[in-house]
Amino acid sequence: MTNGGGAMRRLFISGRVHAVDGCLQGGNFGYSLAMAVPLYRLATPSDAYEIAVMSRYLIEVGLRGWTWPPERVAKAIRARDTNVLVADVKDNLIAFAIMDCGDTSAHLSLLAVKPSHQRCGIGKRLVAWLEEAALTAGIITVGLELRSNNFAARTFYRLLGYRETSYVPGYYRGVETAVKMSRDIRRVMSDRISPA
Repeated sequence: MTNGGGAMRRLFISGRVHAVDGCLQGGNFGYSLAMAVPLYRLATPSDAYEIAVMSRYLIEVGLRGWTWPPERVAKAIRARDTNVLVADVKDNLIAFAIMDCGDTSAHLSLLAVKPSHQRCGIGKRLVAWLEEAALTAGIITVGLELRSNNFAARTFYRLLGYRETSYVPGYYRGVETAVKMSRDIRRVMSDRISPA
């Protein structure tokens, strides 16, 4: 266990966090319906199977094998240095994110939002929640990898302040290139601090 991860789990394990606004979904007939407000919470072992299935079909699609089966997700949920955050709408899991934490850096391992709820700010809220928890635990940087041909995700992370640092050929099953991205999550402090 690392100091950062343990502190993070203790600080943010209590309570549920509600989003402050919903999203408008366009219907097939040209009308819009307000989406129910998601509930953000830490995952429980009963969420492991659904998270794993979402990972398989939304992240690992097209790759041979299954990198994040239910057993691995359940292990991450139990780990003291990992936060697994989910978003529910009416008790239906619609999004999740998994972040591993070290002493000064964290790694965003996975993030997925069901297509029916994409482009509603849910992914942004998941990342913000995890970054805030990491910052509170003394973590300085967050890193991640994603498929280099996933331009929508690359744009999403760029808009959140992540920058591309390198490419790793064959990262995904020896066939697909990954792009590594990172972000310094420290807040900028004023140069002038008034005396006490």
